[in-house]
Amino acid sequence: MTTSPLVETVLRWYDENARDLPWRRPEASPWSVLVSEFMLQQTPVVRVLPVHEAWLTRWPTPADLAAEASGEAVRAWGRLGYPRRALRLHAAAVAITEQHGGEVPSSYDELLALPGVGDYTAAAIAAFAYGQRQVVLDTNVRRVLARAVTGTEFPPRSVTRAERALGAELLPSDPPTAATWSVAVMELGALVCTADRPRCADCPVAGLCAWRQAGSPAYDGPPRPVQTYAGTDRQCRGRLLAVLRDAPGPVAEERLDLAWDIDEQRERCLASLVADGLAAVDADGRYRLP
Repeated sequence: MTTSPLVETVLRWYDENARDLPWRRPEASPWSVLVSEFMLQQTPVVRVLPVHEAWLTRWPTPADLAAEASGEAVRAWGRLGYPRRALRLHAAAVAITEQHGGEVPSSYDELLALPGVGDYTAAAIAAFAYGQRQVVLDTNVRRVLARAVTGTEFPPRSVTRAERALGAELLPSDPPTAATWSVAVMELGALVCTADRPRCADCPVAGLCAWRQAGSPAYDGPPRPVQTYAGTDRQCRGRLLAVLRDAPGPVAEERLDLAWDIDEQRERCLASLVADGLAAVDADGRYRLP
């Protein structure tokens, strides 16, 4: 067991404050964990919960999803946003079925080779589904470590070698404890050490926090990106995809014209949906999910 006061304190806090989430329960399958990791990318837990439940009910195994057309994955994705994740999740299910006998692989390298799986996701699945000792660095974890250990309000834009070294240094030697630490510090970042208006008065490690001890200095690094949505191509694509998702069959382009009134942007976004594999065009010129 680690002797780090930070790690021990966060573990105790998590033991009392962990949310009851289906992919964290002892009976959760590795597939449930994998699906949750795809869905939680840039999407709040509250929006993921009903879709995750419906997904696992319909497709309880990777093989069940792999047997369906990729368009059904896009349809079931609903309004979670960033629908290319649905295509990647479907492709991962196909790869798991064809290359791993339908079982989500346990090794980091095999997970990393799956479609749509990057460093964070591979480490998270290995840790959370299989109890392995992995350095898991998502946005929440990086923010907690930046504040508590390095004394800065926000971490760098992308993961650095120094962050990986710090993550490895703090990781408990016992694999199950290491896996719990990874989810515990992530939970602290999600619930208490949030990006905006952190709840420092409720933080179990406030007394150990280097950022607090320094007087909570404001972030002075490169400007943080501000996401906009209204009027963007992303919103336009979402409107068009919603028409295709809700339609019982292929739809004429005239029907899609009603979803967005800026012709040039609509045509560009429709073409991009086809190019991304999120939509298909029939021989008669009508559009549908793939």
